[in-house]
Amino acid sequence: MPEGDAVYRAAKRLRESLDGRVLTRSEFRVPRHATADLRGRAVLTTVSRGKHLLTRVEGGLTIHTHLRMDGRWRIDRAGRPIPGGDVVRLILANETWQAVGIRLGVTELLPTDREDRVVGHLGPDPLGPDWDAARAARNLARAPGRAIGEALLDQRNLAGLGTIWRAETLFAARMSPWRAAGSIPVDELEALAAIARELLDAAKDQPLPVSTGDRRRGRELFVYGRAGRPCRRCGTPISRGELGTAPDERLIYWCPVCQPS
Repeated sequence: MPEGDAVYRAAKRLRESLDGRVLTRSEFRVPRHATADLRGRAVLTTVSRGKHLLTRVEGGLTIHTHLRMDGRWRIDRAGRPIPGGDVVRLILANETWQAVGIRLGVTELLPTDREDRVVGHLGPDPLGPDWDAARAARNLARAPGRAIGEALLDQRNLAGLGTIWRAETLFAARMSPWRAAGSIPVDELEALAAIARELLDAAKDQPLPVSTGDRRRGRELFVYGRAGRPCRRCGTPISRGELGTAPDERLIYWCPVCQPS
């Protein structure tokens, strides 16, 4: 699933191609909104909120999309062929550009003043104007018996972190993914949240990974995708496992020496 940095980049590309331009094509290829037509309305902006995208248009409407596991936005010059089959969920185009939403996990239209209905449950966004490390720390501590590795992926605690930056954040903090959140002092939780923000902020303007595992366009990853390979810090083979309660287990990578239980 794309993480907050990738969704941030998607929002930026949508802003560059759609903001301030009047829609000449609007196709919702989902049953619920199949008859919706936004042609003639100008796009105001697109913002990311954690892993959610909110595209606001004239008339007090917002298009809410979520990439989930396989979704993506493809930006082309207007008039380029649209992918065939049933993979396209939404097309937004103006005289110059077209944005094609492919395999979007969520595609819905709602009043802008009701955006909280779909993103109001989210914790502070490390890449957003609402970022508050102290609030994120308090959120992480709400379930004291929960493993910190699970708590970091709960979007109600902080929004946008996924398995890649969860693993890298815990490694940078030298913290075991299985450590109970309640055993971590609040100042350490706040420092952990600050590390997550630092990593996402450093990654937000970089393209997607050129390959899984080791690098993000030249940015080295320390543990994610490196199972069995030597830790870049101590040389111990990186471990891989699953963390979470069925059926929501997620992959976790860690160094057993640098992040002792």
